Amino acid sequence: MEGSRYKVTLQSFDKIYRNGKPSKIKFWFWGIISLLILFLFLPWTQNIKSKGTITTLYQEQRPQDLNSPIPGKIVKWWVKEGDFVKKGDTLLQLAEVKGEYLDPNLVIRTQQQVDAKKGSLEFYKSKITSSNAQIEALVLAKQLKSDQLDNKLGQLKSKLSAELAELAAVKNEFELAKDQYERQEKMFNEGLVSQTQLQQRNVSFQNAFSKQIIVENKIAQTKQELLNNKLEKNSVQQEYTEKISKAEGERFQSMSQISLSEGEVAKLENSVANYTIRNGMYLILAPQSGQIVQAKKSGIGEIIKDGESIVVIVPDKKNYAVEMFVRPVDLPLINIGQKVRFMFDGFPSIVFSGWPNNSYGTFGGKIVAFENAISDNGMFRVLVSEDENDRKWPAQLRIGSGAQGITLLKDVPIWYELWRNINGFPQDYYKEVKTEYPSKKKK
Repeated sequence: MEGSRYKVTLQSFDKIYRNGKPSKIKFWFWGIISLLILFLFLPWTQNIKSKGTITTLYQEQRPQDLNSPIPGKIVKWWVKEGDFVKKGDTLLQLAEVKGEYLDPNLVIRTQQQVDAKKGSLEFYKSKITSSNAQIEALVLAKQLKSDQLDNKLGQLKSKLSAELAELAAVKNEFELAKDQYERQEKMFNEGLVSQTQLQQRNVSFQNAFSKQIIVENKIAQTKQELLNNKLEKNSVQQEYTEKISKAEGERFQSMSQISLSEGEVAKLENSVANYTIRNGMYLILAPQSGQIVQAKKSGIGEIIKDGESIVVIVPDKKNYAVEMFVRPVDLPLINIGQKVRFMFDGFPSIVFSGWPNNSYGTFGGKIVAFENAISDNGMFRVLVSEDENDRKWPAQLRIGSGAQGITLLKDVPIWYELWRNINGFPQDYYKEVKTEYPSKKKK
């Protein structure tokens, strides 16, 4: 009994402890060590993880507040929240509330003022034409009068020359008569001639003296006429100069009135244009196609101010981008055109951050811009657009939804990445070839 029990025990011992069989622990140990060593030499992509939100690459594609260009009163709504509108569709109608614009015929009446001013402008232009003709006539009359006086002056000068020649002849005759009279008187005193002959010589002497006096008077009169002619010429010059100056003053006054009238016409035409444009502002139109998501004013008859927000419209055409923020220490690692992988909220994904090619559910992007000024949150803003050479972003994305970004950096071995993290070193700094900004392409 005891011998058989001992034999059964030995058989159980051999089956449980594999007594006498070769062990494979050493093989598995070195195998696992080898795999770990090989694993440490696998490539690992350094990256920067950051959170972001969906936005658009272009400002006009972002949700916008539609503001009232003028103060007014809401008369009628043509849309409601959630409606899709096209560019140019009427959203609501306003009515005027300012007193100076309440006249329904304001544009017509202002245009009538413009026409009246233009008529007045034509009258002043006609007056200028008349003034120019008057000035030309005065200038011609002045020239004719001046020529007439110059002609008379020439005649008087010729007359004066003739009278001076006559005076010279009369003086010679007077001198001769005087000499003959004196000799006759001497001979009479000596008794050589009779008194009758002396008296005859005296008469001739007196006649010659009278002729001289007459010619001298004529010369003095002619000189006086010359002086009067010069005075008359100066008077004519002065008179016509005053008349021409007065006509030119009226012409300049008309020109001044024309300038003032042109300024008033331009001002009134500006008012007509402003009133016409203002009449077109009573209907608020959609600036672009999109969806009405929020009406900030409601009801009929509500008064709104100019520049006050009325509704929010979300454009239907978008070039989506992700707005994410990186730490200042990571900013030197950011370059234009750098690749980024995204996990969008609402879309399942399996991510291996160091092996982006083996991740599932991520979408590609590339950096198109980053700010060099720090934001209010203490980080730097980076804009990432869709990578056209990668998987297309989902059509269900909406502005404001979240995204998890993984900015891909340099490929390094796993052992190097472990060593870097243990020592607290930053990722390796490197430069990529910069690419140009993507062209604006509507989708």
